Amino acid sequence: MSADLPAHPPADLPADLPPGYEPLFRTSPFLDLVGPFFYRQDGDGLAGGFSVGLRIAERHTNARGLAHGGLLMTLADIALGYRTAFSADPPASLTTVNLSADFSGAAKLGDWVAAQVEIQHLGSRMAFANAYLTVNDKRIVRISGVFSRGEGRLPGK
Repeated sequence: MSADLPAHPPADLPADLPPGYEPLFRTSPFLDLVGPFFYRQDGDGLAGGFSVGLRIAERHTNARGLAHGGLLMTLADIALGYRTAFSADPPASLTTVNLSADFSGAAKLGDWVAAQVEIQHLGSRMAFANAYLTVNDKRIVRISGVFSRGEGRLPGK
């Protein structure tokens, strides 16, 4: 994975990252635009589990000053996809088919939002998983994801 690490940390790297978090190991033009996103390994490598998070900045908020729902869905999609893909060896190539969300709370400016994933099933053609987004250990969103499993490995791996 080291080949996929950005050469330089994002210019807006928060000074107050929670312990163990570092810049997400892969990025894209879209993720660079809406991030920065961070990850922390929570077990034995990515297959053992990890969380993805970000600090809510002003550009992440909606007109009411809360984290935009689309941003939270993006965070969940990242966490769901990578956690599920890396549960296979070699990592599975997954494409998001469906995301559904239940919002039970909100994140505000300055909050750290973390996503934890529970894999329901990783089959030969489909994968199912749930992500729980938390602020201060309080669940604010539950997202269910369905992914189609392609041939081969995760791109770039």
